[in-house]
Amino acid sequence: MNETLSHALNEQLNFELYSAHVYLAIGAYCSGESLDGFANFFIVQAEEERFHAMKIYKYLNDRGSRVTLTGMETPNNDYSSILDAFEQAYQHEQEVTKRIYHLSDLALNDREHATIQFLKWFIDEQVEEESMFDTIIQKLKRIDTDSNAFFMLENEFAQRKFTPPAV
Repeated sequence: MNETLSHALNEQLNFELYSAHVYLAIGAYCSGESLDGFANFFIVQAEEERFHAMKIYKYLNDRGSRVTLTGMETPNNDYSSILDAFEQAYQHEQEVTKRIYHLSDLALNDREHATIQFLKWFIDEQVEEESMFDTIIQKLKRIDTDSNAFFMLENEFAQRKFTPPAV
């Protein structure tokens, strides 16, 4: 693997850690609003992002590339509503997708077949992530002021757990 691709994967690893930070911040917002089910949703999402980072970490090590961690900017900690939080999370996932596509383009240009195969998992994952956030946003818009439906959704999210996929 060439240095450009290795560096770009390192950047993505750090962005996945930043994504975990973003979701933990949203979880903290939810906790502060006494929305514990929604907080759990985002805490689990943060765990998933750390898993993604470690998947890249292991891949880089397996390929003989050194992992370099960097600092990160402070994530947003304030939202106008739970809908706003999910809309911003969705925009964040769209940025992740854009970055994964860029990595895939680099790997394709270099004919780096192992990395192309490795990134396929992330591409599939991003389809799921974007779909999940879009679906939740649509549900929140339909719920609007129906407190019973909102409570049911929050209760559903309180049950969410992270189970790492078999690798």
